[in-house]
Formats: sequence, C-alpha cells, structure tokens
Amino acid sequence: MTSLLFLKKPKQFLVVFILVLMAIQPAFAQINSSGSVPNLPALLLSNNGNAIKNKKDWEKIRRPEIAALVEKEIYGFVPDQKIDCTSELLEQDNNAIGGTAIRKQIKLSFKRNNQTISVEMLVYLPKGKKHFPTFLGYNFNGNETIYPDAKIHASKAWTGNGKELGKDSLNWPVASIIQAGCGVATMYYWDIAPDKEDFSIGIYPLFYQPNQLRPSNNEWGALAAWAWGLSRALDYLQTDKQVDGKRVIVIGHSRLGKASLWAGAKDQRFAGVISSGSGAMGVSISKDKKGETLSAVIKRFPRWNSTNFKKYLNQDSILPFDQHMVVAMVAPRPLYIASASEDQWADPSHEYLSAVLVSDVYHLYGYPTLSNKTSLPLEQPIAGRISHHVRIGKHDILPYDWNLYLQFANRELK
Repeated sequence: MTSLLFLKKPKQFLVVFILVLMAIQPAFAQINSSGSVPNLPALLLSNNGNAIKNKKDWEKIRRPEIAALVEKEIYGFVPDQKIDCTSELLEQDNNAIGGTAIRKQIKLSFKRNNQTISVEMLVYLPKGKKHFPTFLGYNFNGNETIYPDAKIHASKAWTGNGKELGKDSLNWPVASIIQAGCGVATMYYWDIAPDKEDFSIGIYPLFYQPNQLRPSNNEWGALAAWAWGLSRALDYLQTDKQVDGKRVIVIGHSRLGKASLWAGAKDQRFAGVISSGSGAMGVSISKDKKGETLSAVIKRFPRWNSTNFKKYLNQDSILPFDQHMVVAMVAPRPLYIASASEDQWADPSHEYLSAVLVSDVYHLYGYPTLSNKTSLPLEQPIAGRISHHVRIGKHDILPYDWNLYLQFANRELK
C-alpha cells in the first residue's frame, strides 16, 4: 500500500514520511547553531587593548568598562534622585498551601515630591527551613494569577483585562517550589512601569525634574525601571528574617527575562540569574540574529530602552557592544539560560552562543568553558555554573523548566 502511494502520489508520501519521522524521533531533533559571529566585541580585552588575564582584572577593569558602556548605550541611567522607600507587611498566613508554607503580602512604597506609588509583593516561603534559595521575579498578569489562593490580593487592572485566579499557575508551580524547599516572591510588572508608551505613570514621575514629562535621552527605559524594582524588592527580602537574603535568585521569562538579566548583571547582591526565552536585548547575541532583531525591538518597543539606543536602528552589524557583554556581568554567580525549540523569534542558537562566549569569563574563576556546538540537542540540559537547556515546545516557562531551575538553585546555592 505504501509502495502504491509512493508511485501514485510521491509528494503526499514524502509529507507523510516526514511527519512520521518527526513523530518517532522527537528526542533527536536539533537546532542548528550559528557557530561564530564576526566582529563581536572581545570580553577579555580592555578599552586600552590590554588582555584581561585574571579575575582581579575582570572585576577592577573590564567589568566596570562594560557596565558603563551598556548602561549608557542600551538601558539608560537611573536618575540621580533620592526617594523614600518603605515596606509594610499587609498580611501573613503561617499555614498556607495546606500548612506547608508561609504566605506574606508586602506593600513596597516609593515617595518623592508628594508623589507615592505602591507595589504589592507576594511571597511564599517553605516552613521549617532557615536557609533556602528564593526565586524573585515579575509576573505578567497580576499576583492573584500565579496560584489559586483566594487570599491573594487582586492587582490593579492596568490593561482592563479580567484576572482569573490562578490562571498562570502552570508558569508558577508554587506548591512544587515550596515542596523542593525553595521560596518564591513576585510582583506585577506593570505596577513598577507600564508596558506601553506612557511615561506619566509608574515609577518615572517620581524622578522627574520640574516640567519634565519623560526620561531624558540617556535615562532609563522600562527594562532598567523593572530591574530597579527588582532591586528594591531585594532590599526588603534582605531585611526579612524568614528569608535567606543571600540566596535570592532573580528570574524572568521573555521581556521579563530581559529585565531579570539586567537586574542580575547590575546588582551583584542577587545570588543567581535565570533568563528564560529572553532573546533580543536579553541573552541572545544581536549580530546576525534570526527572528526578533535589535532593530525590531527598537521599532516595536522603544519604551524598553533609553532614547539613546534608537541610534542603533538598522545598525546591528556595527554595534560597539553585544548582549554577551551584559551576560558576562553576572560572573561568577550561577547563571541559567533557557530556550525552547520552537522559539526561533528568540533564536536559541544565539542564546547558547552567548553562554559559550561568557564561559571564558567564568573560566577566570576556575569554571569550565562551554563547547561551541554545531547543534543543540533538545532536553539534554547542561548543569554547571552556567546551566542551559532547550526544551521541546514553544515560547513559555513550564514545569519542565522549573524542575531544572529548582535543581540548579539547590545545586549551586546549597
């Protein structure tokens, strides 16, 4: 019968054959890696041309050079204005999640010039443990969406969309995180800075000078504002005696993976960084990138970065920097880069390439370098100081990913 199909309808037979092959061999699917990219700025070469040969030179010379460059050219500076930051415990339940966890809801308030904005942080901590990793990250749709707990306070509906209790619980497996002996803390990212072209709300106005209506050209965009908010959340967590403030891992997915990367790169108090599917302006190399490019980000989401960054529109090939430089600022702390096989918009091959390049910096601290593979096997995670995996499936953060993140946290921060 197969022979007849092949003789009469060869095209249909070929399609059927390919579909069957894909169905029976998912574990062998691979993503082509781009290999090397030309004209990438050197990580271990200082501005004056001297080689960076040890961790002292990295910390005293090269890392500060990179930090100054990317803050000026990509993310923008946080305005130099002092604001009052306070915290208030709104609610606590010591028998949450069937008696296995402590639930806290904390209001973080920021005030300057008679203006105040407040953000609620939801925290779940494992009971009976004193030292444990805690994952800190933003959620996309409101605190009440991460877990079906009716006691969670409803977040402000910035976009007018209804918020279903626990609708994003697949992305936040809170009970499993607690069972693994870890804590989780989260905030709704719109409460810090709106994800739209409006600089009159969120944290921005608190920093304005008289008559200022938007950040100056060299001042922060949304990614830097979200990173700033994560650092303020860390300020609180480090004062909470029920939290191990030295074991807080910043985590984010997609655009929030971009924000978690910059937060962890800039604030070295974070014990580790997880960036999931962050792609362009996240961990992915910008030069020769497939899918979402740097210029696509500038066109679609100009609010994310400083106005200075717009000068690089359609100039990807001559960038004086690239994202591996931002990723390298995380060293030597634990770093996890995650991708998905169908997420070509993020370009998993260029995300992995960034990890390979950054491993040269980690090598200064005695960690092994990663090999520049010509292909990336699916769901065969790399476990180490730089951890990595490519999950089969689409752009998302799922229990498969979280299982590996929990192993990563307990391995690297034990």
